[in-house]
Amino acid sequence: MLNVAVVGLGWWGQHVARVLKDSRKIKVVRGIEMMPNAATRKLAKEVGFALSKDYADALADDNVDGVILTTPHSTHEDLVLQAAKAGKQIFCEKPLSLTAASAKKMVRACARKDIVLGLGHERRYETAMEKLADMVANKELGTILAVEGNFSHDKFKPMKKDNWRGNPKDAPAAGWTGMGVHLTDLLISMLGPIQQIRAISDRRVLNLPSGDVASTQFTFQDGTMGTINVISATPFYGRLTVFGDKKWVDIHEMAHPENPGDTHMFIGTPDGKRDRRVYKPRDTVKMNFEAWADAVAGKKQYRFTDAERIANVAVLEALSTSVKTGKPERVRN
Repeated sequence: MLNVAVVGLGWWGQHVARVLKDSRKIKVVRGIEMMPNAATRKLAKEVGFALSKDYADALADDNVDGVILTTPHSTHEDLVLQAAKAGKQIFCEKPLSLTAASAKKMVRACARKDIVLGLGHERRYETAMEKLADMVANKELGTILAVEGNFSHDKFKPMKKDNWRGNPKDAPAAGWTGMGVHLTDLLISMLGPIQQIRAISDRRVLNLPSGDVASTQFTFQDGTMGTINVISATPFYGRLTVFGDKKWVDIHEMAHPENPGDTHMFIGTPDGKRDRRVYKPRDTVKMNFEAWADAVAGKKQYRFTDAERIANVAVLEALSTSVKTGKPERVRN
């Protein structure tokens, strides 16, 4: 059993603690929240962990084997480096950091201490995405020519103007850090590094400084082209399409992971037929955490590589720059 402290008990931190309540591989023994309230105190009692305000409490606790960081993105580097110095295992929510240089520093600090750096990209564990990854790896689609993605929802609508999730410092380019980074992580894991990206972003209806819509065009190192849109002010919509010269695969999700629903996969073939498959939801958040715990225990290899961890942050950094310059930017992995 891996004993952990969840650091940052906001919306997502609370969700994580509840997801892990009945895990047989991870036990939340401590929670860190700088501004505890009735909800966090109730959560501590419900899950059964000690609650305190100071991160140092988790790092000094010999009963804490690892930390789960569910804090604003700009805090990740400092918290990871402190945990690595203390010899704690680390799981960091996405995005890992905001610049490639920062991500490299974090990855190297963990490598020096033989720490498994978990990462909050649970979408890799969705059944449809695993099936797609296998098809790409086995060349079933032929040469991949282009990809299209959209990950949008309206969960940011109730947020106040001063919420960190709408602050350009922590969340550049509208909802990209909440949604778009999931899609680029998936695509990088299947197709390799992205080499250039162009992005635009705007604020249309939400009172959030970082905006509510972002659109990107990008190319991979092998020449594959792609486009992704994310919107923070529309009912849930999730789609990922990969086009090959033999087949295409179109994946549609019916509901946000917090409110599970079926996933529909359509496969287009040269004979004009469309194969349709439906996959039931599963708790990919829990699966990702437990895969991390297995890797810490030496039972299985964690499916995220250091190159992938850094590459996705490099895309975010280049995208953020492109939004400001209005020009295509090279992705410096």
